[in-house]
Amino acid sequence: MRAILEDLIHLLDLERLDTNLFRGESRDIGTNRVFGGQVLGQALAAANRTVEERTVHSLHAYFLRQGDQTAPIIYEVDRQRDGRTYASRRVVAIQHGRPILNLAASFQRPEEGVDHQATMPEVPDPETLKDAQEYRRELIDRCPEASLPRFLRQDRPFEFRPVQPPQIVDPVPSEPRVDIWFKTVDRIGDDDALHRNILAYVSDYYLITTAARPHGYSLLSKELMLASLDHALWFQRPFRVDEWLLYSIESPSASGARGLARGLIFRQDGTLAAAVAQEGLLRVRTRDRE
Repeated sequence: MRAILEDLIHLLDLERLDTNLFRGESRDIGTNRVFGGQVLGQALAAANRTVEERTVHSLHAYFLRQGDQTAPIIYEVDRQRDGRTYASRRVVAIQHGRPILNLAASFQRPEEGVDHQATMPEVPDPETLKDAQEYRRELIDRCPEASLPRFLRQDRPFEFRPVQPPQIVDPVPSEPRVDIWFKTVDRIGDDDALHRNILAYVSDYYLITTAARPHGYSLLSKELMLASLDHALWFQRPFRVDEWLLYSIESPSASGARGLARGLIFRQDGTLAAAVAQEGLLRVRTRDRE
């Protein structure tokens, strides 16, 4: 297994300090704050460690403060309910004595029921598309590497195959939609909780930037401030994050310096695996704010 993926798995394997108290490390992915997906994945991992015989089916989180990459994060789990079918957990992520994230998660014993789902969009197979790494190399060829943010120069534990070519340099207004295939760079084990923790981690990619597309902004737009405000994730059917998954994202609205994005995650055979929604800060800096 590649070291970068081993490190992600290690990152989600929290140290237990007490019955309901855990500690996680942080990683610098090239930004000035902890990646929101890391806190999501770790908070879910903490909740998972306190539940037996049930599987997480949904989580709802609010990002409260930027995380400090140089300090560990403490996760305090509140066992709010253990019913016959469902269990509920509340997790607070704490750094320097202050909460940086609140997460609520619900767990369910497996049971059968009615079944229907949305249809997966018709998109090219991932094997026919360019890897995001190729786009990054082309970007480095066009721009001096020193001028690119570190997060564009760092390797990731995932393969990403975008359907729509990414607009990073010289973006133009375009449809608020992104379809992207992804999977981990290597196979991992069969631990279902780990696959769900990793999906929570990676589900924070590409969401809020989709809301910026109609306005001709990208991650490199200096006048744009982007930050996740909340995050919801619903697990629908079994999946593996080491097999191709299609993340189909759209942004139905942006207003009040906030953007709304929602996504469906499909297995390659068209099975709907999960659904995601997020609202984020989408603020254009003006001279009055600078």
